[in-house]
Amino acid sequence: QVQLVESGGGLVQTGGSLRLSCVYSGRTFSIYYMGWFRQAPGKEREFVAAIRWSGSNTYYADSMKGRFTISRDSAKNTAYLQMNSLNPEDTAVYYCAAAASGSYYLARRYDYWGQGTQVTVSS
Repeated sequence: QVQLVESGGGLVQTGGSLRLSCVYSGRTFSIYYMGWFRQAPGKEREFVAAIRWSGSNTYYADSMKGRFTISRDSAKNTAYLQMNSLNPEDTAVYYCAAAASGSYYLARRYDYWGQGTQVTVSS
């Protein structure tokens, strides 16, 4: 089992920034990707970004490229999502997830999920 706990969400104005954190614990040796997804009301959960557990490969959804940055600090057992230039369309619950294998952009390939943290961007 892998446990994930997100934090860092909140209310921010358009153009502002937030940094989300995801503390992980448990059987982390089984992790292949760490990912961030988001879900807005009435919409499906969508891929935001992912990072390979080994190495530094990172992946982003097209609409997040250049604005969001995913990173991981192994010493702190924490993954981060730095979000800049936020706009109201970024309003959603953001989830941290861990996958043992498979495609990094598919939510169904992730085995463990955090509880989510709300991000609200006001216009």
